[in-house]
Amino acid sequence: MNANLPADALELRAVEQRRRLHNSVTELKYQVREKLDPKKAARRYLWPASAVAALLAVVTGYGFAGMFTRN
Repeated sequence: MNANLPADALELRAVEQRRRLHNSVTELKYQVREKLDPKKAARRYLWPASAVAALLAVVTGYGFAGMFTRN
């Protein structure tokens, strides 16, 4: 860093860096909130989750019925 820079220029640079850091943190919070929104996740993964649940139910039912039938 150049030691000959006036204090005003350094203060302005510090203010700018704090503002950019604040904006970055705000954007990160927004993105995390969007990614972890349960309503959006439920809407997005409703059909795949339903398919997995149906497949699990069929396999469990087939296995359970197999315990009571003779081969």
